[in-house]
Amino acid sequence: MPTTDKVWFITGASSGFGRAFARHAIARGHRVVATARAPEKLDDLVQLAPECVAAVRLDVNRLADADTAVAAARQRFGRIDVLINNAGFAVVGALEETSDADLRAQMETNFFGAMAVTRAALPLFRAQRFGAIVNISSMGGQMSFPGFSAYSASKFALEGASEALAQEMAPFGVKVLIVEPGAFRTELVGSAMREMPQIAAYADVVGPTRAFAHDMHQTQAGDPAKAAAAIEAAIEAKDTPLRLVLGSDAVDAIRAHAQRLLAELAGWEETARATAFDG
Repeated sequence: MPTTDKVWFITGASSGFGRAFARHAIARGHRVVATARAPEKLDDLVQLAPECVAAVRLDVNRLADADTAVAAARQRFGRIDVLINNAGFAVVGALEETSDADLRAQMETNFFGAMAVTRAALPLFRAQRFGAIVNISSMGGQMSFPGFSAYSASKFALEGASEALAQEMAPFGVKVLIVEPGAFRTELVGSAMREMPQIAAYADVVGPTRAFAHDMHQTQAGDPAKAAAAIEAAIEAKDTPLRLVLGSDAVDAIRAHAQRLLAELAGWEETARATAFDG
């Protein structure tokens, strides 16, 4: 990226991670395009640096909003250096408890919404030949737990698209970073969590997940401000990782999951390799 004064474009900036990212960027002297469905909720961010912060309406579920918001960013600041796809929410409930409408809504916001904003910005990134696209996933983007089938599905999809996108954008000098936080003190399990109607048969297997989500709200160990600093360090690094895991809980869980995957692969390798045509 050519300057130290960057332009950050952040979705879902009215609360949680998005607000923390915006405040971090403002404090660092960057210019910020803070977006939200209700831009009036961003007024306090604008007041922190009126010449450097633009509050823009963006509902990631409205396809036209993405093009309009990216155009507004370009008109105001001329470019986008860092795009952070952060807007999202969580569905908690067993798959059978999750309606088709709720499953589709989860995918629309967390996956299709992020893809719409990204596609709107890609022509600008290609023309610039620099920049970074940061997709906020989760430790649930590499593994899942009872009750989080819909949420993890949306994050698995986001990560799959991001892996391909990273390779597609590399020739244009644009980085792609997948961020996989553990439990951070945001609204994900508060106002941003939708709980599905309960089926008694799943009480023992999904009940602990529901209780864990409720009990950890506003007690999570992760500090969103430190996450913002870690993300900036990663995208400014010479060798930016494809994935950035954040939080000790996420590091431990993802490492254990990867070890189980490798053990399972080894255990069934002979069977896997024996599926070719004979001769």
